[in-house]
Amino acid sequence: MTRFTLHGIFASGPTYKVGLMLHMTSTPFDYVHVDLRSGAHKADAFLAKNRYGQVPVLDDHEKDICLCQSSVILDYLADETGRFGGKDRAERLRAREWQLWGAGQLTTGIYRTRALKLGFFQFPEQVAEANFNAANGALKELNGLLDGRDWLVGAGPTIADLDIYGIAAYAPQAQVDLANYAHLRRWMAKVEALPGFKNVDTALPKESVKA
Repeated sequence: MTRFTLHGIFASGPTYKVGLMLHMTSTPFDYVHVDLRSGAHKADAFLAKNRYGQVPVLDDHEKDICLCQSSVILDYLADETGRFGGKDRAERLRAREWQLWGAGQLTTGIYRTRALKLGFFQFPEQVAEANFNAANGALKELNGLLDGRDWLVGAGPTIADLDIYGIAAYAPQAQVDLANYAHLRRWMAKVEALPGFKNVDTALPKESVKA
């Protein structure tokens, strides 16, 4: 049996983050497609794995542990694979700070604006405008914070970079223009140049697949 099984859907940003981590650590995994449109994420069998009825979910069959929430899963995989965890506890904590920051306006702005542009959800005009402004405000802040640094934490890539990249990468689908964010685009190119990188279109299959 393959040690890890990832449950998710190819269109999910949080699932993409976990898939990206698995690919970039050369970790084989089975993939179970969760059909959100049919309500599979609210079925009893799935809720037994994730009480919140959300994707992604990662099963570690070797340690008999099932985890949800992408940032928690990335943190776990950093320990299990010995990759992207930072050089010490201080860097790991800084990485977690970035993950929690990213879960705020950056996620709200980009993911919700993307959902609107792709027709997944509808929002009142004022809400849609607020989401779009949140995306640009967070990207502007991120761009400024990347001035003069190659990675978000320390001298090398960490789960912070994979996590935040997994949000920013959806800006084009949200029709958010990154042209004015030079530091951000430079950093994204560095992530994309790392071994094992997969983009949002190639990281996850559109159906269940065995490793």
